Amino acid sequence: MTPWRTGTATGVGSLPGTDPLEAAKLVLGELAIPHLPELPNRGHLTDLAGRGAALLADLYVDVQPTGWRFVPRASREGRRAKDLLRQDVDAFELAAHGEHPEHVKVQATGPWTLATLIELHRGDKALADHQAVADIAQSLAEGLRQHVADLQGRLPGTTIHLQLDEPSLNGVLHAAIPTASGFATLRAPDPQTVRAHLRTALAAHDSTVLHCCARRPPIALLAEAGAISVDAAMLDPRDDDVLGEVLESGTGLLLGVPTDVKAALQVVGRMRDRVGVRELTLTPPCGLAGSRDPQRELQQLTKAAEEL
Repeated sequence: MTPWRTGTATGVGSLPGTDPLEAAKLVLGELAIPHLPELPNRGHLTDLAGRGAALLADLYVDVQPTGWRFVPRASREGRRAKDLLRQDVDAFELAAHGEHPEHVKVQATGPWTLATLIELHRGDKALADHQAVADIAQSLAEGLRQHVADLQGRLPGTTIHLQLDEPSLNGVLHAAIPTASGFATLRAPDPQTVRAHLRTALAAHDSTVLHCCARRPPIALLAEAGAISVDAAMLDPRDDDVLGEVLESGTGLLLGVPTDVKAALQVVGRMRDRVGVRELTLTPPCGLAGSRDPQRELQQLTKAAEEL
């Protein structure tokens, strides 16, 4: 049975703090579908680029003054990013205490967003090189297979779901990503190429979600994953037709709503009136890295899901 059904709640990915064991205990205790927490407050090694780079197989990165960059061999910073990811998985296994949840979601930065965040050795963004993006997608797919297999081995009997985060996807599609110099924007790739590289990364696992918290997300493209994760506040009435179509075809919906019971129920009510949503899983609007009280926010979210 799909977990993306009414009455369930999950997180988008990030949480505040720097203690992976504390974060793991929080999601396992509060969410129907716990997720492997991301803790970007630990710094650049665990931000969107660093976390994604840690999952690449046979591609190496290092931190330069301008940010993450591909390098010919393994670097100290690259190894540290992988070590922190391993610590997060260790902490999640420990927090589970052998009582494995029915479903767990893991997140990873998608190939197109990674291509906007990591530079080639000559300083251009990887997005500027079509072959580089293809290499990222293939490397990410292999790294994700290993990552999911590792987690599955630690949580036998748990169904793992993979979420790819693509906040930059709209910018890629509409040629809005600036060059490394910032004086121009990078040309938009062919839509079929965008779809092909997403499919390469999504092929790493059989239960996948595409997440985009940008305004007017490319819903039809996100539906390639079988489930979409979007922020209700970022949707426009002009999105209603395509959203209704993909949901009618069986696409799962993870809907970002305010982390307050009354406000969340109001948002869902409006979406049901507009689109006829029948089943959905609730999430925060985006990550909770800046939250002052993540436990309360997750409790409110879970209560709203149960009241639905």
